Amino acid sequence: MQFMDFRHLGRSGLKVSEIAYGNWITHGSQVEEDAANACVRAALEEGITTFDTADVYAGTRAEEVLGRALKGQRRESLEIFTKVYWPTGDGPNDRGLSRKHIVESIHGSLRRLQTDYVDLYQAHRFDHETPLEETLKTFDDLVRQGKVLYIGVSEWRAEEIARALKIADEMGFDRIVSNQPQYSMLWRVIESEVVPLSEREGIGQVVWSPIAQGVLTGKYKPGEAPPAGSRATDEKSGATFIKRLMGDDVLTRVQRLKPIADEAGLSMAQLAVAWVLQNRNVSAAIIGATRPEQVRDNVKAAGVTLDGELLKRIDEILEPVVERDSAKTVSPPQRP
Repeated sequence: MQFMDFRHLGRSGLKVSEIAYGNWITHGSQVEEDAANACVRAALEEGITTFDTADVYAGTRAEEVLGRALKGQRRESLEIFTKVYWPTGDGPNDRGLSRKHIVESIHGSLRRLQTDYVDLYQAHRFDHETPLEETLKTFDDLVRQGKVLYIGVSEWRAEEIARALKIADEMGFDRIVSNQPQYSMLWRVIESEVVPLSEREGIGQVVWSPIAQGVLTGKYKPGEAPPAGSRATDEKSGATFIKRLMGDDVLTRVQRLKPIADEAGLSMAQLAVAWVLQNRNVSAAIIGATRPEQVRDNVKAAGVTLDGELLKRIDEILEPVVERDSAKTVSPPQRP
């Protein structure tokens, strides 16, 4: 079993495994349930206690698969995270962060996950149509009812997080303790604004896509077609999302990371996960997997320290293709 390190979720008392297991485009979609169960078992065996999902993943099926996979585990030994915002039905209220949608969504998530509470409930995007006071009051009510232990957000901009903190302090609501942004060697948009605010306010990052949807594993080669069965060929969800990272300029530079990974005694995936964990504002890095071996490989990034010279060399290689623009964190605009 891999030795797993644990970190506090922001300034809260909750400890999470620094590598978390997520099932965004795998469970209920990309892989069969037997394979999903095998991946969850591997995660548990490797010391992962933190599991992240969302009501919208695979049209609610991902929560059901995770609930079944974790059934029989001691609930107190797990940290289960889920999210609310995106449409889960066709009605006008089946989306967003209104009181109606949040309350209905948490009940659906608890039923699918087969649990009485979730450790972290996250606003999956900022809702421009609902008063922030309504959203935060509803989350606070769920905390007081014991259905939710902590509140977080995902892909919120610094000014949106700051507004929520101000309202929570003024109204006496529970504060946000986490943010779930995309973060990797190639995508660093949180570093200029979100991280400094979060460090001041005690918010931890639970980062997704630390290996950039697989690009940082080095398996995609410049000038070559993506390997059969890879995420870049998954038209259901993965291919569209990964497309912007598949240019030869990016892929060529990623290949130059291989000697650095070898020198550090790490696989390319381990190097990528270890890199995000060097940022002390990161509470956990979420990994996904279609096979148990991927879980066992990625968890070896836990507890790894990368020295400053190695980090500098990574920056020198990737800098021309790194995205740093904080404006790239954008919630869907208000509907007309």
